[in-house]
Amino acid sequence: MSLVELKELQKLEGHTDRAWCVCWEAGHRRRGVPAILASCGGDKAVRIWEQNPATGSFECKVVLDETHTKTDIVHGLPQEKCSQLPVLMGHGNEVKSVAWNANSTLLVTWARDKTVMLWEIMPDYDYDCLGMQESKHGHVHDVKMVEFHPNLDILFSCSYDNSIKVWAEVDDVWDCVQTLDEANNNEHISTVWALSFNATGDRMVSCSDDLTLKIWGGDGFGPWRHIRTLSGSHDRTIFTVDWSRRDGIDRVCN
Repeated sequence: MSLVELKELQKLEGHTDRAWCVCWEAGHRRRGVPAILASCGGDKAVRIWEQNPATGSFECKVVLDETHTKTDIVHGLPQEKCSQLPVLMGHGNEVKSVAWNANSTLLVTWARDKTVMLWEIMPDYDYDCLGMQESKHGHVHDVKMVEFHPNLDILFSCSYDNSIKVWAEVDDVWDCVQTLDEANNNEHISTVWALSFNATGDRMVSCSDDLTLKIWGGDGFGPWRHIRTLSGSHDRTIFTVDWSRRDGIDRVCN
């Protein structure tokens, strides 16, 4: 089998500390708009990049960071000017990862400050923060990953506190509606590192420092339940898992 040769097309510069994660916005092809991606890093910032149709290069359009100001967004600045973009209030600690919902109307970010922040994508590159979770319902330790349900606007987060939390909009407020933790039977007993869904969204798999994979089942907005625990295949921490949307096979890494 021949290997595909990869070459660098462009270097995206702007973060002032390590970049932790990048995520493609999947809906641009359906809407016929330029490609968009989000990046986040140790500088506590999330950057939104858009491809210029004329040149094919990506330009930084929005910066979401800890600065408590909100101004009009400046369009089309070259990459070296990205640090001068107006910024929107965001996390107070390094941002670990980002994810889009299925129809690309919401962006979720999570950070070492134990917060999960939800942003609504508005016209003209404006991002409206819908909620910042620091309540008694939130995680008590670092958030490791947040993932949108593949078909519904429901969030799932996993954490160093050994729990998985389910978030949904209730009476126009996003809050935790279910916690899967060791207080219940069959939940993880150590850090939950990652989770992933099957194509239909009725099954979820999670992986943990307890050396297990757990399969969960749910029906729409109803409660999620433990179905099965897979153990004995790993002798070290399982850091990531991915449920193939095509053949139903899990990929894991430890």
